[in-house]
Amino acid sequence: MTARALAQAPGLTVALAAVGVAALVHLLLPAVPLLTVCVVLGVIAAQVPAVLPVLDGPLKPGISTAAKRCMRLGVVLLGLQLVVGDLLRLGWLTILAVIAVTAVAFTGTYLIGRIARLPGHEPLLFAAGFAICGASAVGAMAAVTRSDTREQSRPVALVTLCGTMAIVVLPLLATAAGMSVPQFGRWTGAGVHDVGQVVATAQEWGARALAVAIVVKLLRVLLLAPLVAGTGLVLRMRGQAEGEVKTPIVPLFVLGFIVAVAVRSLVPLPAGLLAAATLVQTVLLGMALFGLGAGIRFRELAGTGLRTASAGLVAWALIAVAALLVVHA
Repeated sequence: MTARALAQAPGLTVALAAVGVAALVHLLLPAVPLLTVCVVLGVIAAQVPAVLPVLDGPLKPGISTAAKRCMRLGVVLLGLQLVVGDLLRLGWLTILAVIAVTAVAFTGTYLIGRIARLPGHEPLLFAAGFAICGASAVGAMAAVTRSDTREQSRPVALVTLCGTMAIVVLPLLATAAGMSVPQFGRWTGAGVHDVGQVVATAQEWGARALAVAIVVKLLRVLLLAPLVAGTGLVLRMRGQAEGEVKTPIVPLFVLGFIVAVAVRSLVPLPAGLLAAATLVQTVLLGMALFGLGAGIRFRELAGTGLRTASAGLVAWALIAVAALLVVHA
């Protein structure tokens, strides 16, 4: 084992243990998404003064690796959940509506982030997380913006808190609006951020709502690749205009995601293999989200707390309203 691997081992072990704890919490409280628990555990650990020297010391190399490399590998495996044929069965009207809602969500959330004066590339990370698939999209966008764990922490916190709020709020609003089960599934798939949060929200209305929500949500996930590639191209052009190339157009793991989608759509894979891939994907993303959560320091965020929280709530409301277009598509 190399010196680098030895340095990373303690942090990776702690991140893996956090996923185990999150799995137990999810087993006891099925309505609480496992990946959300992973973020929360990281956030809690980062606020304990006695733990900080360990997080920023011996555990730091492994936790940083979890936040970056595990996230990217998890996103690649996420592609194995997508079957293009299932998405096409939604119908072209619904597909176009989901694309339109995602475009509105990304543009609107990016502008909200700018108005809230989020620093650096945080508005882009903020927009990707809210518009596509939560913290996974934040990590994917961070690859092209070259954002470190600290710059990702605020967008991850916002998308996690607002997505968790949707689990409680959306079923209540849907009941008050008299939505049908399929309509609620469409609204959840189009309006909730993280895949785990979509599952937790939609399952409250049964298997039919969950099936519809998952397909709509995975269509949004499919838009991750062109969104990241387009952002990379824009940033590359800006870098060249300044005489400096700053970012890759398409990160390798995004190409891996596209290949995984193609393989799942074209090759009949055994159910056991898909189940194992889903398990590994969940573990990798859980480790990554614990790592990102461990980078959140509320003391550092306190100066922009109200402004940041307001930006998240406004963005959440914007996407929830825009997602109604998919309900009636």
